Amino acid sequence: MSGMEGRWALVTGATSGFGEAIARRLAAEGCRLAITGRRVDRLERVAAEIRSERKVDVRTLRFDVRDRAAVEAALAGERDLLDRVEVLVNNAGLALALEPLQSGDPVDWDQMIDTNVKGLLYVTRAVLPGMVARGRGHVVQIGSVAGHQVYAGGAVYSATKYAVRAISDAMRYDVLGSGVRVTNIEPGLADTEFGVVRFKGDRARADAVYQGLTPLRAEDVADAVAWAVTRPAHVNVQSMLLMPTDQASPHAVHRRKP
Repeated sequence: MSGMEGRWALVTGATSGFGEAIARRLAAEGCRLAITGRRVDRLERVAAEIRSERKVDVRTLRFDVRDRAAVEAALAGERDLLDRVEVLVNNAGLALALEPLQSGDPVDWDQMIDTNVKGLLYVTRAVLPGMVARGRGHVVQIGSVAGHQVYAGGAVYSATKYAVRAISDAMRYDVLGSGVRVTNIEPGLADTEFGVVRFKGDRARADAVYQGLTPLRAEDVADAVAWAVTRPAHVNVQSMLLMPTDQASPHAVHRRKP
């Protein structure tokens, strides 16, 4: 028994990848769930499967975290949830393209900044006051090794993940003394839809990133989240840099020959 039974967790971007795996892992810990996403068919499928497998309550909230009005409206309509949610996982995020800054697409930049930074802020702003008022809660950000080291073609994505780290660090000052914890989980290479999204559907290019090495799985990140949120109340895991054994940094990976 993890001590999470019956507690409410809100996971953004839960239709695939890290978000889906985190939702399933928290359900396995006994959490009740509110999961968000833009793709209603996937959202409802994930919810139905978790309800069937784990026999826990699952609510679905369809909105795009980039849309502040939609975030506020959706969560304002879940007043009872905001009164009870104890774990917020800000997972929704993406990377787009690998172009150098001088030839990058500002549309891509806007989408990354609006999702990875502003979307995280919008959701946190709606959920955090209740946690502070109740004197307990846990905000978990899904950051990246790109929030520690930049790489060619990753200027804007890295900037967003540096921002996630800065927001997390500053939030700990803001909630100090309230009993609310803040954790930043920062994965390296992980084989999810991330690469396919980054390369705009080019699966061959996405798969080539992981060729010859063993990347993280979504379940590895979900395990890290579950470990962090199940520590005793006096323990805050401030950050966790989670890397494949085959990766030392964004610039150094070990690839086995075919």
